Amino acid sequence: MKMVTFFIVGLVVHVIFFLCIFDIYFTSPLVHGMTPQRVPLPPPAERLVLFVADGLRADSLFKPDDSGTPRAPYLRSVVKEGGTWGVSHTRVPTESRPGHVALIAGFYEDVSAVAKGWKENPVEFDSVFNESRYTWCWGSPDILPMFAKGATGDHVYTHTYPPEREDFASTDASRLDTWVFEEVKDFLNAAKSNETLLKKLHEEQTVFFLHLLGIDTNGHAHRPMSKECLENIGLVDAGVADIVTVMDDFYGHDGKTAYVFTSDHGMTNWGSHGAGHPSETLTPLVVWGAGVQKALWETSQKYEDNYLKEWGLESYRRVDVNQADIAPLMSSLIGVPFPLNSVGVLPLSYLNNSQHFKAESMYANAIQILEQFRVKMAQKKETTISFLFTPYQPLTDSKQVDFIRQARDLIQKGRFDEAIVYCKDLMTQAMEGLSYYHTYDRLFLGSSVVLGFIGWTSYVVLYILKTHASLRKPPTNAYMVTERLLGWGFLCIGLLMALFLLVQSSPWTYYIYSLMPLAVWYAVLKEFETLAGLVRSIPSLPLTICFRYFVLVAFGIELLVMSFFYRAMLSLGLVVLALWPVVSGFYTKAKFKSLSWMLSCLLLAVFPLLPVVGREPNINYVIGAGVLTLFNSSSFLWSSWRDSPLMRRDRQLFIFQMVQVALCAYTLASTHSSLQLKQGLPLFNQLVSWSTLVSSFLIPLLSSTRLFHRLLSILMSLACVYLLLSTGHEALFPPVLSWLMFAWINIEQEAMTRQGSSNRTELSSIDFAENIDITKVRQLRLDDIRKSYFFVFFIIIAFFGCGNIASINSFDPASVYCFLTVFNPFIMGGLLMWKVLIPFVIVMCTFESIQVSTQLSSRSLFLIVLVISDLMALHFFFLVKDYGSWLDIGTSISHYVIVMSMTIFLMLLSVMTHILTSKKILFGRSRKMHFR
Repeated sequence: MKMVTFFIVGLVVHVIFFLCIFDIYFTSPLVHGMTPQRVPLPPPAERLVLFVADGLRADSLFKPDDSGTPRAPYLRSVVKEGGTWGVSHTRVPTESRPGHVALIAGFYEDVSAVAKGWKENPVEFDSVFNESRYTWCWGSPDILPMFAKGATGDHVYTHTYPPEREDFASTDASRLDTWVFEEVKDFLNAAKSNETLLKKLHEEQTVFFLHLLGIDTNGHAHRPMSKECLENIGLVDAGVADIVTVMDDFYGHDGKTAYVFTSDHGMTNWGSHGAGHPSETLTPLVVWGAGVQKALWETSQKYEDNYLKEWGLESYRRVDVNQADIAPLMSSLIGVPFPLNSVGVLPLSYLNNSQHFKAESMYANAIQILEQFRVKMAQKKETTISFLFTPYQPLTDSKQVDFIRQARDLIQKGRFDEAIVYCKDLMTQAMEGLSYYHTYDRLFLGSSVVLGFIGWTSYVVLYILKTHASLRKPPTNAYMVTERLLGWGFLCIGLLMALFLLVQSSPWTYYIYSLMPLAVWYAVLKEFETLAGLVRSIPSLPLTICFRYFVLVAFGIELLVMSFFYRAMLSLGLVVLALWPVVSGFYTKAKFKSLSWMLSCLLLAVFPLLPVVGREPNINYVIGAGVLTLFNSSSFLWSSWRDSPLMRRDRQLFIFQMVQVALCAYTLASTHSSLQLKQGLPLFNQLVSWSTLVSSFLIPLLSSTRLFHRLLSILMSLACVYLLLSTGHEALFPPVLSWLMFAWINIEQEAMTRQGSSNRTELSSIDFAENIDITKVRQLRLDDIRKSYFFVFFIIIAFFGCGNIASINSFDPASVYCFLTVFNPFIMGGLLMWKVLIPFVIVMCTFESIQVSTQLSSRSLFLIVLVISDLMALHFFFLVKDYGSWLDIGTSISHYVIVMSMTIFLMLLSVMTHILTSKKILFGRSRKMHFR
């Protein structure tokens, strides 16, 4: 197989490995075709008002201030006198769309929605709004349209403000909530003179939804405990009281209105959300009005947390719920069918109604969940050969009939309490059965992927050995016959597998996951002569050295895997690397370069020990990083002046870049000051930021093609963008990383000298524009395993040195305020992702420089990198949890996704390197690339 074909095939294989994790763990749980279930008894309320205070934490609402004064006096009076309260427990990801879907539709969103910024509907679903007769909504244009689009018919009406109002630099984000309250009042006043609208408003099963975004916006911009955010809570509390008064007046105090006040998610002290910290997952829930149980006194309440005492509510009964339980609660209050895809369990403690009504409600809730189970079971039964199908034993067809008949009999006999318990048990079994059928094929798919992974890694190792260990031999007649028989054997197995999947009506992706391992293992076994040659050469191999390298690489991979869970392991690894010149003997021959390596390793080791989240912005660090970048650049230019003097054009370019660094540091400080003074984002600063981002891709191409000159130009361009995207000590990371990368290049040159290489070239004389002398391109050595491992280690350092990209809440929206302040998830996410990739690009450029300076084909060295990263990915695939909380499962999957994304990115870059032989994008060298 030619090398370019090898890399293209490898790229396809890794894309399949990457996508499989979503097919195995993140397929949508939703099913369709269920029958709506409603309570046959009249509901206690004719209408419901839902208040959702976006981003409001439970403690921010319930906890009094330092003087003991309630932050929300009206809602606190409801808690003490008029209704029932508790904590609503959300799930990861704690974002606005998943939270609202759980509240209003009763199920927990699958990850496919993230591809649409948590705004659009990746799948169609039912909701309380859809089941209602009419729903009117006011609030954010990011949230309301998704429920209107998902509704059948034309009965969900939305009123939104312009997206431009969602500005983190706004002088007062609470105006978003004021707009909602005023719009509702104006709407009800206008309805009095509109007979058609008035008639609609007096229909039963009506919902009013008020989405209040001010607290979330102020929390992001000023932090949840800031004066602005706390005052916003008071404004919301007063607005809720006004709306209740207006509603009661409008409907003549008929006592048929139910009210629900809650939040979609909380927020950390540092103003972010998305992960599973208690400040993000604990949200308030206050329910009052028609059909709701009024406040009850409790002498003792069994909750493990200490919140009741802290909030001063230990005497008032607290009823906690899961966020999805709120949807069936609202459905029960106004008598609409439960949302078809809801997995929420009706919290009966919130209802003030007869036991008969509660039993009928629980029965309808149980049948609604059982309907989903039945559809899921039928779907799986249709796509599985009958004698291979294994039903969920606790809920076989006969047991379902028995469950339903028994529950119905208990209700008819008036044994309502027993019926309620029985229905709860039925719901538990049905949800476990849903999970069983949802993960029915997981073992089969996982086994196929593992076989493919092992086969691919084995093939890459054989490819390296065949290419660089002189194990390649001309094919014999016996080899040709065996290869032909092997091919026919695997073809027959593949046809049988395809037939098996066809009979089961399996999805087309199953064919890929099942047949890919066959192709990979055929390629492995086809190299049986290479395997035989390897076995024959074992006696002549330096087994001690090979075993030592094997142990070191195994230990190194485990260190990298552990660093995903404990960032301090990266610091340990850097401390070990700092000792490398001493252990290898370089220190005695090149003291200055060794000291530079050791000091830069130790300085970089500090960053993984620093906090990722919870830190306040500190512009002084960013300005210091700008000064350090200027000092490093000027020092390098001064020291290299004697070896390779700069031409006038290059001097002008470097001076321009140094001025640009200073301008970016000033722009960030100016933007930070302007936002603190609530003067908004200055237009000049925004223009400078965007022009710097665009120019960072172009300016390096204008610089000298000398190795260090081109590298320095790239680093300075990237440093400018990184400064604009920084808020604290992370700005110091690229200058320190760059220092280590330059030290790495120098010390690898010393390693070549120590190995007695006759082709060693002075770094100052290397020019990327020169053609490569093919005679100097060497074969792989055992020491190249170390180079490859260093590269993978530094890539992980680049990803995790200043943060954890697997954690959503490690990103601060303030990082992008130099570019924009109006909420836009795609642009903000893109900028933050580029911030993460900048250290990655620095390491990539350095690795390419080392390959050129050490006369090694980049493709050859990359094969070892591929093996190391694939072993890490396989390790993480085995670590993926199939149990526990959504946070544990999601985190374990994200680690696998990160490693696979890194590998795919590296392979794409390698393929592009081969295709673009006339002009190297990053370095601008014109040379013929030869694969070895």
